[in-house]
Amino acid sequence: MLAARTVSFMPNLFLFLAFCFLLPGCNQKSAKQTESETNVASTPPGSAIESNQPATATENWTLQPFQKQDAINPILGPDSTTQFFCPVRRATVKWEEKDVFNPAAVVRNGKVHLLYRAEDKIGKFAGTSRIGLAISEDGLHFKRMPKPVLYPDNDFMKKYEWEGGCEDPRVVETPQGTYVMTYTTYDGKTARLCVATSSDLQTWEKHGLAFEKAYAGKYKDTWSKSGAIVCRRNGNQIVATKINGKYWMYWGDTNMFIATSDDLLDWTPIEENSKLAIAFGPRPGQFDSRLVEPGPPAMLTDAGILLIYNSMNLDKGGSPTLPPGTYTAGQILLDPKDPTKVLQRTASYFMKPEKEYEITGQIGNVCFLEGLVHLQDKWFLYYGTADSKIAVAVHTPEQDR
Repeated sequence: MLAARTVSFMPNLFLFLAFCFLLPGCNQKSAKQTESETNVASTPPGSAIESNQPATATENWTLQPFQKQDAINPILGPDSTTQFFCPVRRATVKWEEKDVFNPAAVVRNGKVHLLYRAEDKIGKFAGTSRIGLAISEDGLHFKRMPKPVLYPDNDFMKKYEWEGGCEDPRVVETPQGTYVMTYTTYDGKTARLCVATSSDLQTWEKHGLAFEKAYAGKYKDTWSKSGAIVCRRNGNQIVATKINGKYWMYWGDTNMFIATSDDLLDWTPIEENSKLAIAFGPRPGQFDSRLVEPGPPAMLTDAGILLIYNSMNLDKGGSPTLPPGTYTAGQILLDPKDPTKVLQRTASYFMKPEKEYEITGQIGNVCFLEGLVHLQDKWFLYYGTADSKIAVAVHTPEQDR
């Protein structure tokens, strides 16, 4: 069982509750700088939130096209030669033998650092997830580090991480030059969004549950995952940026929810009428009919806040042009004056499974986007394929449109 898609295997009662209360949804899954801050007049969250914005034609605010690098894809696959002594299991495991997928990406010292989810083949779920690291000078060819950099341990997070593991990272740089990772833990029952920090992308300090302190712990044991923090690009650095004095994060794997923070560590979900406020949600009959889930960190652009998001097609009532359960990716533009308000949304996906390694694997028909970096005047987009391998697509701005 996989936390990235655990809802698909949850008991019927949970599915019924999810459909009743969360709308149709099922989860599949170098220069340092002073802090940049955007100050704009805010709008009360509830006044602008729409869970089902109409589709619009693709416009110049989107980041595309991306060309899949067929000559080298997939760039990473399972590896049965790397071993790691698991401190919880007290045994040596082949920690990335089963699958590798769903990577975050950061440029550090001119090199792309890929932080990816890897699974072994043993245990209750036939696979505990850990986060590995691979480094590249060109964004295409990677050298793996031999051991995971974030994993379940005999620490204060063990009860949340074991034995499902640590999954699906997204990483941003802070204005002070350190790094913040949002990642998902899975204890076998509940997925929880968590936070860790690092100064070098190799040694990580866990800070616990992202929502633990909010509303006296109201959301501590609520299913939560996939945190995409709003950032701004400064050269090759993707730096977390405040809006209206707060950091913002899009999260969730049913509807798209929102949270704010003063320090990037403790997050408070935005509520409306004592329930989670929704920025946007699935659209009946379209490619994103079953769920929406954040992709890479959201980007503050001249046009607004650009969020690349993952989506799933309903088995029935979704897009008839896609197989049931297909994961594709869309783009959406949100208002920098009010990050809960949708300005525009693409009418169709810009990436879909079409290669053999995207169609066939642990979970078929999946392109799941999580990592985006700017290097050598190009954009590199990293994504998991069929929950089994990792691929890359490249956007060269001067060649688009």
